[in-house]
Amino acid sequence: MRNIGMKPVAKKRTTKEIVYDELRKAIFSGSISSKEILTETMLADSLQTSRTPVREAVASLISEGLLVHIPRKGVQVRQITEGEKEQIMFLRISIESEGLRKLAVGVKPEQIEILRNIIEKQKQAIVDNNKIEFIELDQKFHRQILKFSNQNVLSQILQDLYNLTRLIGHHALMKTGRMEEVIDEHSIVIDALEQRDGEEAVSVMAQHLERTKEIVKAGSEAR
Repeated sequence: MRNIGMKPVAKKRTTKEIVYDELRKAIFSGSISSKEILTETMLADSLQTSRTPVREAVASLISEGLLVHIPRKGVQVRQITEGEKEQIMFLRISIESEGLRKLAVGVKPEQIEILRNIIEKQKQAIVDNNKIEFIELDQKFHRQILKFSNQNVLSQILQDLYNLTRLIGHHALMKTGRMEEVIDEHSIVIDALEQRDGEEAVSVMAQHLERTKEIVKAGSEAR
């Protein structure tokens, strides 16, 4: 197509998209309690919009597993049981271990650089006190490893676990100093990959995920 010197028209977000983003942020930040029953009217009033975009956004969040419908009452943030947390971490350790072993064999310098760049952005998120951004980057780091190792099926499975992981992830980050620990643990994983030591990378990643699980469990018991 001929370039006639005009900029593309920016796509405006719909009200439904804005409502969806606001609700998603509130869910992941923990500002909406998992014990709170939400209604369309309540959410519409809070967001100062009509019920239609709220209904559409809520439907999307239910389909993603972030909200659950409570008959004749409203919706609620999905609560992840202890058994589900165990299953999530088991799957993550298994999936990500395979990705690390595959990647370590032929990891490229530019791939190491990309992973380290994610860590630098995480450091900035700490400076900005932006936990949501930090979690987004954390998940990007983990997904990037599977992408680099060409584990497409496993990557899709991990993506399906993504929202469930996000529901419990912010609790772990509430622990003072945990974000800095995550950066240190990610850095050690990268160091092992750079040395093409797959087993060391797997060991560190397993410890990293187990540590997160322990912190989440401790937080649940304290509440």
